[in-house]
Amino acid sequence: MAAKKKKSDFANRCEYAALRAACAAVNALPHRVACCLARVAAALAFDVLRVKRARTIERIRGVFPEMSEKEAARVGRGSLANILMTAVEMIRAHRFDRKWVDAHVADIDEYAGRLRELVDEGRGVVIMVPHTGNWYMAAWAMATHGLPLFAIAARQRNPYVNSWMERLYGSIDVLERGQASTLREIIRRIHAGQVFAILPDIRSPQRDVQVPFLGGVANVSHAGALFAVQTGAPLAVALMRRVNGKHEFDHLATLRPDASAPDKKEEARRLTHEAFTLLDAAIRKTPEQWFWFNKRWILQPVP
Repeated sequence: MAAKKKKSDFANRCEYAALRAACAAVNALPHRVACCLARVAAALAFDVLRVKRARTIERIRGVFPEMSEKEAARVGRGSLANILMTAVEMIRAHRFDRKWVDAHVADIDEYAGRLRELVDEGRGVVIMVPHTGNWYMAAWAMATHGLPLFAIAARQRNPYVNSWMERLYGSIDVLERGQASTLREIIRRIHAGQVFAILPDIRSPQRDVQVPFLGGVANVSHAGALFAVQTGAPLAVALMRRVNGKHEFDHLATLRPDASAPDKKEEARRLTHEAFTLLDAAIRKTPEQWFWFNKRWILQPVP
């Protein structure tokens, strides 16, 4: 298979310029107006242009067979609107100070206090947040309240876009995925009392932990739970929701690894099963908040 041709510097600069122009337009609008336009764009794409409409409705009804096509379309439309609003908020993330977060994230003081109590135990914390609501908001909100949060992310192919995204992360320290030293650095930071925020890989490309999820069997990575097991850190399972124009942080449970477990990987698998049981129930309550448009659909079998 031929290697993908590397873009020229001129092409990278043009791509970056187009992105920044679009971002400037979004930043010029009030937050509420930008989110309203995102919802309009979602309805236009889903109902008029019918972008991935049939496939998405099929996925939703596969999980909820009792759901009518009309109701499944409502869920799909809401999911796309949520994705576009998340994109809007990513672009505007540099504006999110503590005052903004306190006004737009419900009960953030309570949830930040719960996480701080876990941090004060001195073992660090692993927090698992899936693709619901604005999942980035969980990290931004906690970081504005002074919690020592870090995450990992893949490096963007365009170096100008990559530098721009690093600036968007703000006070969240982001390690580069795929580097040889990254795993060691994650463990070192957790031991030092920091909070590692991770999006669970809901369809690992290699066969890993098979968990009942959304009416089928998903192949998911046990990596997040394994970090908790290796360090003895509590594993907080949570998700974000959009409710009446605000973000809600829902702390589902804090799972504790068994320090006496003889097999660390098996203990990580156990925690992964528990976490996904909690996430399954939570996603079913508000399915329009879930990322149904994921390219790597979770219930497709692994080759």
